Amino acid sequence: MTAPVLHRRAPALTPRALASAISLCFIGAAPALAQVAAQTLAPVVITGSRFASDPALAPIGATVITADEIRRAGAGDVNQAIRKIGGVFGRQSLDGSPDFGLDLRGFGTNSSQNMVVVLDGVRMSENELTGPALSTIPIDSVERIEITRGGSSVLYGDGATGGVINIVTKRPGKQTGRGSVYGEVGQLGQRELRASAAQTWDAFTLDAAVGTQRTDNYRANNKFEQTNYNLGAQWALQNGRAGLRFNHAQQDYRLAGSLSLEQFQTDPRQTNTPNNFASTDSDRLSAFFERRFGSIDLAAELSRREKTAESHYVDSNYAATYTSTQTQFSPRLRHLGTVGGVLNEVVAGIDLTRWNRVTESGTGKDDSSQNSRAVYVRDEIKFGGASQARVAAGVRRENFDKDSFERGQFAATNYDFTQSVNAWDLQGSYAVLPLLNLHAKAGQSYRLANSDENGYTSTNKPLLPQSSHDLELGATLGDAARSLSARLFRHKLTNEIYYDPTAGAFGGNTNLAPTKRQGFEIDASAQLTADWRLSGHLQHVQATFSEGTNAGKTMALVPKNLVSARLSWTPGDGQNADIGAQWVDQQRYGSDFANTCSAQIPSYTTVDARYARKLGAWELALSALNLTDKQYYSSAFGCKKGIYPSDGRQLKISARYDF
Repeated sequence: MTAPVLHRRAPALTPRALASAISLCFIGAAPALAQVAAQTLAPVVITGSRFASDPALAPIGATVITADEIRRAGAGDVNQAIRKIGGVFGRQSLDGSPDFGLDLRGFGTNSSQNMVVVLDGVRMSENELTGPALSTIPIDSVERIEITRGGSSVLYGDGATGGVINIVTKRPGKQTGRGSVYGEVGQLGQRELRASAAQTWDAFTLDAAVGTQRTDNYRANNKFEQTNYNLGAQWALQNGRAGLRFNHAQQDYRLAGSLSLEQFQTDPRQTNTPNNFASTDSDRLSAFFERRFGSIDLAAELSRREKTAESHYVDSNYAATYTSTQTQFSPRLRHLGTVGGVLNEVVAGIDLTRWNRVTESGTGKDDSSQNSRAVYVRDEIKFGGASQARVAAGVRRENFDKDSFERGQFAATNYDFTQSVNAWDLQGSYAVLPLLNLHAKAGQSYRLANSDENGYTSTNKPLLPQSSHDLELGATLGDAARSLSARLFRHKLTNEIYYDPTAGAFGGNTNLAPTKRQGFEIDASAQLTADWRLSGHLQHVQATFSEGTNAGKTMALVPKNLVSARLSWTPGDGQNADIGAQWVDQQRYGSDFANTCSAQIPSYTTVDARYARKLGAWELALSALNLTDKQYYSSAFGCKKGIYPSDGRQLKISARYDF
C-alpha cells in the first residue's frame, strides 16, 4: 500500500499562460496611455558607479524596484520584494526565516556566494556560507532596490558573477516629519508589528525604526522570531552629507530539518528533528560621508559588524557558537564633467575589509581570518547626438590574506596563504532608434572560497579562486508606458567553487571542472489603462558542465526556466490590488551531478495576491501567499531525499497608520 500523495493541483496556470501574460504587455494599450504614464511615473536616479548617478549614466541593463511598487505589492521585507517584483528566483530558507536564498542566473546552492548585496554602500555579503539577512532591513525605509544581473566584480569585488543587489534607503526631506505604524496577523501563527519615524530640523535628521515578528511557519519545529532596531542620524553639508546608522537584529529559529520524498508525500509538515534550534544576534554601526568639490565627488563608508550565532543539533549531540566581526572601509572619488559635448565619468576607489570568526564546538576551536585590499578604476563616456552612445571600461585588483587555525580532530584543515585576483569589464550602448537601445557587456569576474568552504574540502587543502568570463548582449524597446527588455548572457567558469558529495571518500567543497551558464532574460511592462499595469519576467538558463567526467550534464538545483507575471490595479480612489504568479521549472536534485537520479524536483506554480483600501491616514489590507495552497519544494540535497518543504497557503490581514 502506497502512501497518499498530498500534491494539490490548482486550476491550470501553465508556463505557457504566464509567458502569454508577458506578451500581453504589448497588446491593447492605447497610444494615448503612453503620454499619461510618462507624466505619472517619476524618474528614478540610480547608482551605477557607486555614486548617485547622473540620469544619463544609469546602469546598463538594471532593474529598479521603487518604494511605491514595494508598498503596492505588500512586500513585507526586502527579500520578498526582490522575489515578487524583481522576478528573482528564491529558494525556501532552511531555517524558517523569510530570507530565501536568492539566485541570479542559476548558481544553485551557492547562489548567495555568487551575488553581492549592498546596503547604502556597505557590503552585506560576508566570508561565510550564510546569506545576508535582508529581513532585518526596515522595509519602510527603502527608497529603491537596484538589481544588476551579470558580472560586476570591477566595482563590487568578490562574488559578483551572478550580479549585484543594491538597496538604497530614503534620504531626509526638508523641515519634514514622517512616520508609520504597521501591524499584521495571519495564519501559521504570523504576528508582526513595526514602526518607523523620521524628523528633520534644518540640516539635521533623526530616524528610527523598530520591528518584531514571529511565526510558527508551515512545519513542526520551525518557529521563527525576530526583533530589530535601527537608528540613524544625518547632517546636510554644503554640497554633501554625512551620517551614522546603527542596526541591531536578533533571530531565533527552530530547525525542522529535511525529509525523504516518501515522508514529504505522506505529511510535508512533519519533522525528524523536533529539538534542534539556533539563534543569531548582530550589531552593525556604519558611518558615511559624501561631499562635492566642483567636478569632484568624494565618498566613503566605514562599517563595523559584530555577530554571534549559536546552533544546537540535539539529534546528533552537536552544538557550536560562532563569534565574528567584520570591518569595512570604502573611500572613493569621482570626476564628472563635460568636454566638447561629451560627458565623462571617472570613478576610482579602494575597498578594505577585515573579517574574523572564532568557532567553539564539541570537536574543537577554530580561529579564521580574512583581510582583503582592493583598488579599482572605471571610466565611462557618453557622446551627444541621437544615438546617445556610451562606452565604459574598468579594472580591479584585489589581494586576500586568509588563515585558519583549528585545534581538534579536523586540524588538517589549518591554512595560511594569500591569493590575488583581477577583474575587468567593457560595456557599451547605442540607441539605434529613439525607442530602441542596444547594449553589450564583456568582462571577467571572480569569487574566492570562504572560510566555511576552505574548512571542509575534499583534499584538505584551500581551494583555488573561481573565475568567470562574462558576456551579455541586450536590447530595450519602448518607454515608461510600454517597455520590453531582452538580454542574452553567458558565463564560462573555471574552478567553480561548489560542494560535491561525490568528491573524495566523503564528499567536500571542491573546484569543479569547467562549467557554463548561458541563456536569456526578458522583462516586459505595460500601462494597460490608467488603472491597470502588467509586468513580467522570463529567464531561461542552461547550467552545465563544459568539461570533465560530467561534461554536458545539467548542474543541480538550477531550474531551466522561470516565468513570473504581476497585474496591478490602482484606480486612485484609495483602493489598490496586486496579484502575481510564478512558474518554476523542474530541477535536478542537489547530489545529482551525473544526472542519474530517476526523478527530478517537480515544477510548480505559486500565486500571491493583495487588496488594500485607504481610509484617511489608515490603510487596511488582505493578502495571501501561495494562494492555491500548492505543496512543493525548491530545496532537496539528495536523490528523493534531503527535502525542505516550502510553505503552504497563508492568509494575512494588516493595518497601517501613516503620520
